[in-house]
Amino acid sequence: MSKIQVNTIELDYEDYGNGNVLLLLHGLGSTKKDWDAQVPFFSKTHRVITLDLRGHGNSTKPLHDYGVELMTEDVKQFLDQKNIKKATIVGFSMGGAVAFEMASKHPEYLENLVIVNSGPDFNDMGKIGEDLLKNRTEFLETKGLAPLAKEISFNMFPETHQIDLRNEFELRCKNNDYNSYYKSFTTLMAWGLGDKLKDIKTRTLVVASDMDYTPVSFKEDYVKKLPNATLAVIKNSRHGVVIDQPDAFNVELEKFLKHE
Repeated sequence: MSKIQVNTIELDYEDYGNGNVLLLLHGLGSTKKDWDAQVPFFSKTHRVITLDLRGHGNSTKPLHDYGVELMTEDVKQFLDQKNIKKATIVGFSMGGAVAFEMASKHPEYLENLVIVNSGPDFNDMGKIGEDLLKNRTEFLETKGLAPLAKEISFNMFPETHQIDLRNEFELRCKNNDYNSYYKSFTTLMAWGLGDKLKDIKTRTLVVASDMDYTPVSFKEDYVKKLPNATLAVIKNSRHGVVIDQPDAFNVELEKFLKHE
């Protein structure tokens, strides 16, 4: 566990292995532990860096300053501080929004872009997005974070054999600072790339689960708008594919990286 100063905050990160850099960005309300099944696998061939985004894990939890744009600036400054000129950025869910924003705003830093169960426009997802914003905000305000953590974890890992994954994720989610989670969520749902998506020329892999919150067709639609993207669909997987189907995910990512 190491810390590095970026903007006005500290980011907590871990750095493993040698070679081309893989920077792994976790989902909303989680931490770098999202990547526990990827680090040992990829650090044999790559330099793998995981970090806690602002407001999450062991990184600083500011009172007011949240949003995808700020998190992206944190990532850029992190790479500068570490003197990393190029990286493959892998973003899961909220981390995917940060990865997309990085590819749009600072493309020179990206070797490859990998988007995992995410999208380019959280502010334009139609009824799914509107319901998510309304229901989750209401749930947080009336019931609090612990019951929400339980519900999210059950939806991600509902199978009997996934009880350990569920409990571990619930604990991780429940441990969030309420203000940080609330502001990270509401600012995420206000973010979108819009027309800038079609200008991302970085070689891109989009990974979709067959049972994610948004259908595979949602990912197919935006993959068509990206000039240099391919889609991989993981079967028998829900939103947390890097956790519930780590081997299948690792195979797809390894295949993509081997053809750099």
